[in-house]
Amino acid sequence: MSSSIPTLLLFGCLTGVTTVLFGFGGGFITVPVVYGVLTVTGRPGVDAMHVAVATSAAVMLVNAAAAALAHWRQGRLRRAYVWPLAAFIAIGAAAGALVTTAIGDTTLRLLFAAYLLVTITDCLVRRGFLSVAHQTHPKPLGRGTTAVGGMGIGLVAAGLGVGGSVMTVPLLRRRGLPMAEATAMANPLSVPVAVAGTLVYALAPTAQAATGSLGYVDLTAGAALLVGSLPTIAVARRLTGRVPDRIYSVAYVVLLLVVLIVMVTVGL
Repeated sequence: MSSSIPTLLLFGCLTGVTTVLFGFGGGFITVPVVYGVLTVTGRPGVDAMHVAVATSAAVMLVNAAAAALAHWRQGRLRRAYVWPLAAFIAIGAAAGALVTTAIGDTTLRLLFAAYLLVTITDCLVRRGFLSVAHQTHPKPLGRGTTAVGGMGIGLVAAGLGVGGSVMTVPLLRRRGLPMAEATAMANPLSVPVAVAGTLVYALAPTAQAATGSLGYVDLTAGAALLVGSLPTIAVARRLTGRVPDRIYSVAYVVLLLVVLIVMVTVGL
């Protein structure tokens, strides 16, 4: 793992940028990267995908909290779109993380790739994401969307270690929010996913004991990623609000496509 530290630091920096600009919290970057590192190093007896998802959740917890604090200080967060949606996301996240510990490594990787493919298709085909008529008073979230949708977001997000931004951003986008605000809201909404996921993966009885690990969480990889991401978050937060909305939305989809290609390629 030590030989991979420079790679993890580099992608940690990229994680910091995507956390601030896209609300990813790191999941879409850290899952493929950690999975790739574990696959290349060939550590015996390690469920690479489970470790990648668990480590992603731990990194996401710190990154999302730091980015959420930065956005709050900039006045970009709207309470009505964060609470009580965050509470229902937390409920779904606990269930999703528990289910994932019982799923095979290959199946989990395929689910991750399928999740990305569906999301990309939805953003490209369905109206309301790439271009949206911004509203002075965006549409509120309905009770059904908040409760059922929130638990669904938490279930999928914690299960795949991706934070849920890929569902919350399109959801808020279609309510009339600009990309800058929709992605800002994704960070506090990722925190309950990260908390639930990290606790379940760290305490999972099915995880094999290993030096430098807490349950499925690889502490060395997580620390390296955070060393790269946290300083980058402090710098990247100055870019929010400066990117044109159309370019912002297209870049979001392109980044998802890149991650999908990388994940499929690494798994071959």
